[in-house]
Amino acid sequence: MDQQEFVQEAAQRRIDDDIAKRIKVHQANIERLETARESAGNLEAAVANRPLVMLAQGDSWFDYPLTGNGFPFVDTDVIAQLRRIGSMPPTILNLAHHGDAATDEMSLPKQQRMISALRNKANWLDGKPDAILFSAGGNDIAGDQFCIFLDFNDGHAPGLNKNRFTKALGMVEACYLDLFALRDRVAPGVPIFGHCYDFPIPNGAHPSCVGPWLKPSLDFCNWTVAKGTVIVHDALAAFRDVVKRLADEPKNNFHLVDTQGTLKVADWANELHPDPAGFKKIAQKFADALKAKLQT
Repeated sequence: MDQQEFVQEAAQRRIDDDIAKRIKVHQANIERLETARESAGNLEAAVANRPLVMLAQGDSWFDYPLTGNGFPFVDTDVIAQLRRIGSMPPTILNLAHHGDAATDEMSLPKQQRMISALRNKANWLDGKPDAILFSAGGNDIAGDQFCIFLDFNDGHAPGLNKNRFTKALGMVEACYLDLFALRDRVAPGVPIFGHCYDFPIPNGAHPSCVGPWLKPSLDFCNWTVAKGTVIVHDALAAFRDVVKRLADEPKNNFHLVDTQGTLKVADWANELHPDPAGFKKIAQKFADALKAKLQT
């Protein structure tokens, strides 16, 4: 085994250990909720409400272990913020991992992990989750591969090469459709909630440990930050069109949390991620959508 393989295996073991710890904590929370419900039943007390119990799969918008671009190392992402919203915040089994593309999230090992989680009755109050939360698509586009979707600025090119970019979106759409099929097979009837990110500024801002994700490709293809901001906006708008079309198909049982236009410039920590206050704004959008669809 060479050093790169060793490092990759060690990293995967750390991820697996982290997920295993999350599952253990989640199951302890479910056990407490079940005990409280049983106690209410023994007292013949009506249970007026209970928290939503959900599964989350996603990328760094669901698993961001930084505060802005640095310390302290604590989750500030959408799921972390959502767990603190409302008088009865949701209980969420979070399988997300930062850096994952949609194709990673729907890879064989991670589908197997989702299926195992969905089938394990210890994870749910009533046999299955109230909803599945999904964050996917951003990492399929952003990163060193972003240059693939750009025309070189020769004074005539429009910027985003829509032909090449549409093909990339097709793979992202395939991942969403595969998730719907998995849900129909393993947890039929469970609604899925996803989002469409927001419009970042590709200015090269990034944490010291990772990134930047957008500006290097724009520089390589001779685009300014000002024009690059328009290009990125066009790319995210096209992504929203894809997931909106999926949400408009009733058989998908998929609800789009329309997050575009939520964040102001000051809410961005870097090229791809909001600061904690920005993540809280996105989480509130999820909370509102969940309440409208599941708690009315």
